[in-house]
Amino acid sequence: MIKPFLLTAVAPAFLNTSRRSIFPAAMSTSSSVNAPGGDQKCDTPAAVIFLHGLGDTPAGWSSLQRNLPSLRPNLGKNVHYVFPPAPTIGISVNGGMQMPGWFDLYDWPIGVGVKDDKEGKIKAAIQIEETVEKLEKEMDIPPSRIVVGGFSQGGAVALLTAYHRRTEGKVPFAGCVCLSGWLTLKEDLNVTEEVAKSTPLFWAHGEYDDKVLFEQQAHGVGVLKEHGVKVEERSYPMGHESDYDEIDAMAEFLEKVLFPSSS
Repeated sequence: MIKPFLLTAVAPAFLNTSRRSIFPAAMSTSSSVNAPGGDQKCDTPAAVIFLHGLGDTPAGWSSLQRNLPSLRPNLGKNVHYVFPPAPTIGISVNGGMQMPGWFDLYDWPIGVGVKDDKEGKIKAAIQIEETVEKLEKEMDIPPSRIVVGGFSQGGAVALLTAYHRRTEGKVPFAGCVCLSGWLTLKEDLNVTEEVAKSTPLFWAHGEYDDKVLFEQQAHGVGVLKEHGVKVEERSYPMGHESDYDEIDAMAEFLEKVLFPSSS
């Protein structure tokens, strides 16, 4: 039996601070950038939406809701964590095998110039936008108080949601996080001036990544900077995975964009 290609990683479980569940089980909650805008108090509700990778589930990254507040206490004060589940779909590079995935993959490894599953990626972005709408409707958390992020495939969808699809008239997100992901649908990228100004990006990547190649970071960061996006980029001596230093830097970024007066 051929072992399928997966794009999974488990968030480092290095801390054990309790964190209450925010959403029902179906929602699965289990260079420096200066944050734009005015001061925000820690009692102003905010949210972090984080998307898992191919073949993974929300449980793979749900420890962030414990780890991040332990690193930056502000991230536990009225910050709500949401870990949406990807649909189960057939993946072409795995012979059509059904598994959790945000969109199809046609090339392996994933370097600059891989073929895009445009329809699948747009569907994934729409799913995240529905999550954003639910946060605003049910918890009174506007997009300007939400950071959308993800690992690998999840990072690719986060970038698409934060920059491609926040067109004129849509409120920009507070920030975006891409861990070991890649910029997709580049021919459709048109970042509005308001989004470029209001939605900074944290992009971290493993220098030895043999799945989503390290070249993807420099390429994606370069394209987004050309569109005016403020980017904090980090690289680490690791493969397609995550580690403590990366999560610590991510926590610092989240605190800066959600609570600039405290950072």
